[in-house]
Amino acid sequence: MNKNGFNKKYEKENLDMIAFPLGGIGAGMFAISGSGMLSNFSVRNEPNVNLEPNIYAAISIKSQTANTLRILEGQVPRSKVFGGTGKLTQGPGNGLHGKNYGLPRFKESTFENKFPFALLELKDKDLPIQANVSAWSPFNPPNADDSSYPISILEYALTNTSQDTIEGVFYFNSLNFMKIGKNGGVRRIKNGYVLEQYQDEEKPWIKGDFAIFCDSDAKVNTALFRGGWFDTDTMLLNDMLMAKSEDKCYEEGDITQSPGASLSVEFSLKPNETHTFNINCCWYVPDSSLRWNEEKEEHCGCECECKKKTDLPRHKPWYSSKFKSVDELLSFINTDKFRLREASKKFSDTFFSQTIPDEVIEAVSANLAIIKSPTILRQTDGRLWCWEGCCDCEGCCTGSCTHVWNYAQALCNLFPSLERSLRQTEFNECQSQDGHQRFRASLPIQPSDHEFHAAADGQLGGIMKLYRDYLILGDVSFLHEYYDKAKCSLDYCISTWDKKREGALIEPHHNTYDIEFWGADGMCTSFYAGALKAMVEISKATNQPYDVYEELYIKSKCYLEETLYNGEFFIQNTQWEGVTDYVNSNVNASEDDASLIDAANIEREYGPKYQYGTGCISDGILGCWMAKICGLGDILDTKKMISHLKAIHKYNLKLDLRNHANPQRPGYALGDEGGLLLCTWPNGGKPLLPFVYSDEVWTGIEYQVASHLILMGEVEKGLEIVKACRERYDGAKRNPFDEYECGHWYARAMASYALIESLSGVRYDAVQKKVTYNPKLKGDFTSFIATNTGYGLAGIKDGNPFLTVVSGSIQT
Repeated sequence: MNKNGFNKKYEKENLDMIAFPLGGIGAGMFAISGSGMLSNFSVRNEPNVNLEPNIYAAISIKSQTANTLRILEGQVPRSKVFGGTGKLTQGPGNGLHGKNYGLPRFKESTFENKFPFALLELKDKDLPIQANVSAWSPFNPPNADDSSYPISILEYALTNTSQDTIEGVFYFNSLNFMKIGKNGGVRRIKNGYVLEQYQDEEKPWIKGDFAIFCDSDAKVNTALFRGGWFDTDTMLLNDMLMAKSEDKCYEEGDITQSPGASLSVEFSLKPNETHTFNINCCWYVPDSSLRWNEEKEEHCGCECECKKKTDLPRHKPWYSSKFKSVDELLSFINTDKFRLREASKKFSDTFFSQTIPDEVIEAVSANLAIIKSPTILRQTDGRLWCWEGCCDCEGCCTGSCTHVWNYAQALCNLFPSLERSLRQTEFNECQSQDGHQRFRASLPIQPSDHEFHAAADGQLGGIMKLYRDYLILGDVSFLHEYYDKAKCSLDYCISTWDKKREGALIEPHHNTYDIEFWGADGMCTSFYAGALKAMVEISKATNQPYDVYEELYIKSKCYLEETLYNGEFFIQNTQWEGVTDYVNSNVNASEDDASLIDAANIEREYGPKYQYGTGCISDGILGCWMAKICGLGDILDTKKMISHLKAIHKYNLKLDLRNHANPQRPGYALGDEGGLLLCTWPNGGKPLLPFVYSDEVWTGIEYQVASHLILMGEVEKGLEIVKACRERYDGAKRNPFDEYECGHWYARAMASYALIESLSGVRYDAVQKKVTYNPKLKGDFTSFIATNTGYGLAGIKDGNPFLTVVSGSIQT
């Protein structure tokens, strides 16, 4: 936990790891650190976590003796001193060449999250100036387009804290980090400049522009000194120490050789006077090298006219269909920035006026940063295509993976139209005529092969989400559009995994742990029960027969409660005999398959590896949580579900992990940290090779369990899990705005959004146009509520329910 508490300002050591994303949905981003440093420049349609170009704001305070220079940042985070990466001559072991860490900064800084705003205070008792920085990018739910622009704004407010008038110069400097090789330059614009990388016919995706301009009348220097070693930075420093402010450029035709640019604004501040310098940043990279399709793309090797890999379509960001150039984007900023700021501020003020527990507000708001991150891409047709998370230099785990995005509840509430685009892809391009769904979509989105097996939890979850999206939209034509495909999908699941129609997934079924469960298990069979219940409700809404699905749902409910419930929690009935031989089994490995022999020997003696059997798995009734969140109510016996959730809390929540043995991936939680383990075996029976992530801690699963506990009335137990999670992401050890799993900004962490409804019990049904209240909080409270048409606040005041619409409309 941040030493100041949850949802409070960060300071001192808790600033160290902060990097707050600024950008648009599917448009790329850069981040502002806890000290005000700019980093993580991921503006080329893919992540670049370690790109920290030499870009910064500074002031030079004039004096008759010696001018005083300060970078408008706090002290350099300790993690940067020897934690950075770079080329051989630029890394920490070689002195961090190319960084501006050696320039003087403010002594003290604080950071406050008011998403989408990052608020920083910079103080220095030796200076007559205090600086406040507000960094933001547009965020206006449910308006997806308003929230998808490649724009970030930096507002530097300087206040004279002395009794004398102060004169000085404000600077914003950048070397040309957009330039790749020799073919790039710097172009002057009004009050600013554009860092450019020019077109390359063989690699069209490298063309890109990054524009920086000031609202004030600024002078622009696009003729920085050219030289070796540290010459450019040294000469720029000399200009600032002399408080120079000048328009300067190279002779026409030579501008491309400038290594960067600087804008400057002279200022004079009377005592207690404040002046704000607004720095507008935007980028335009209309093409990418991104493409993913499991089908063979390579040239066949002959001399025919078949398509080469380089000829196939590649991803283009949504904003490239809205703007034809960076100059069009600049014009848009000039006309719409203040509207977008007002809308973004309205959202921020509304969201942070909630009176639900601080740890929940922190958990939800921090993970809204994922929406700004390179985890999410948006096609020119407006549809989302998403990674699971981001590696340092590329996306991690392709294709809007259905079983991971099951957990994410932020988009469906804040931007329902974008969430529905995921259903469009799942039930169209990713679904075959027989109902098989490919759980990883191609990029660009297109029909593709169905050679790999389906994911049971992902495909079944999609049917529940279809019903949830209908309740959010309120238009039955949406269900009519998808009914046949949803039915086809569910029928495929039944015929593939429940061949005898017992009400359980018996046959080997792929799931979010990247393996197959053999035999019925509580986790995936609860998805089955939820999908069957959803299909019943979808059929009723569309006047279709549903008896078959209702009968199977009753069977599934009974199977879970009578066969898979051990009296305390739900388990797996691992089944090896009598199920379909599966492609991933190693039992029949031949002697020349050396890499498979050990696995085959274990499977022959102990059954299939990667199961959980008698274990208490935190996702053990995940389908029940999904059903509840999707508006389907409790699909199993309430007492049994509560017992299972309490068992997870009892056995899997460890507030000190020093005695926990984890041979898998320990970086998520370790040592004296606390966390919710994915699985434990309190009654023994842990397999020699349990499912591959069983000893780890994932934040997305922590949030879904916490949310489910709260929904079932176990509020304190749920909040205890949330607190343990957020204490790990305190800014000192980890970035509070980057909950990682398989990559940075991992989508599963957006399960945290469900905590709002879990606590408040406030739910809007757009079909009935009705707000219901079933709070788990005692007394009066105020909670955020978002719908397809607007958002506002709802809760209990003086014992009575209330709804206040703040933006848009909410029909009741």
